[in-house]
This record gives sequence, C-alpha cells and structure tokens, in this order.
Amino acid sequence: MVSRAALPVLVLLACAATPIIGQDKKPGAAEGNKSSRLDLFKQLAGEWVGTATPQLKDAKEVHVTYKVTSGGSAVVETLFPGTEHEMVTVIHRDGDDLLLTHYCMLGNQPQMKAPATGDGNKVEFKFVRATNLKSDKDMHMHDVTFTFVDKDTLRTEWTHFKDGKAAGQVVSELKRKK
Repeated sequence: MVSRAALPVLVLLACAATPIIGQDKKPGAAEGNKSSRLDLFKQLAGEWVGTATPQLKDAKEVHVTYKVTSGGSAVVETLFPGTEHEMVTVIHRDGDDLLLTHYCMLGNQPQMKAPATGDGNKVEFKFVRATNLKSDKDMHMHDVTFTFVDKDTLRTEWTHFKDGKAAGQVVSELKRKK
C-alpha cells in the first residue's frame, strides 16, 4: 500500500518515465530538420578564451563556457566561470525568434530578443525588459550582438545603458580553447 504522502512523488515519477506519444528522443528533435539560429549557439559548446575592450581591470583574459542543455532547447553561456564576477546568460527559442536572459553581476536580469531572420553570421539581440531593475535609468545590459566569424572565432558586443542611454560597450574577441 502506498501512503498518501508518497502518491504525488510516484505520479511525478510515472509522468517523467512515460514517453510522449510520437516524441523523437533526439535532443532538439522538436525543432524538426529545419536549421535555426539556435543551432549557431549550440555549435559554441565548449570553452572559449579571449580579450575584452575596454580591458577589464580584474581579468587579463576573458574565459567563457557554452553548454547545450534542456534536451537541446537552450544554450547556457557562463562568463568568468568560477570567479566573483561570474555571470550566466541563457539563450533559447521563443517561437521562431531567440530570447536571451542575462543574469548580471549587477543583480538585474535583462531580457533581449533576436528575430528569426537576419545576417547569416550575426545575431543581434535587442532589449525587451528586465527583472529586478528599479528604473530604466539604472545601469543594465541593453543589447548584444554575436558575430560568428568562423567555427573557432566569436565576437561579442555588449552595450550597457545608464540614465536611459548607451553608456559604453564591451567587445570580446573569443577563440575556441583546444
């Protein structure tokens, strides 16, 4: 006999173990065979090293990791992994578009969206909203452009806003760590 307290746990386990009818078990299968802009980010999986301009005081090199997660439906970018300045960015599809949420060391979480179409090697995210932002005048990341130079070279341009206008840009040139 199963106790009443254990029943919800058993139901949850049964649901997780039961395959959905017609579901393909390959990661990313929900996207079908069509290529998406998310695929560009999936190809970044691994470790990257580079420089940032303006040069950051605490870091001579910029270290970034990319990981494909959630059955291939999201990519997690970790900036400065293992440091007090570590930040995480999650990129996933929102319909045909891409949505990015940046968990910033400033304590806010800007969300940016990139359209489904655009320059083949460039993905431009534009500010949509932010959580934990008291005012749009507070400093926050506002836009970011990822340029996929080649399979081992990535350029990122992060623009931050303060007092309601652009207040600077950090440009990183990253190379895949081999």
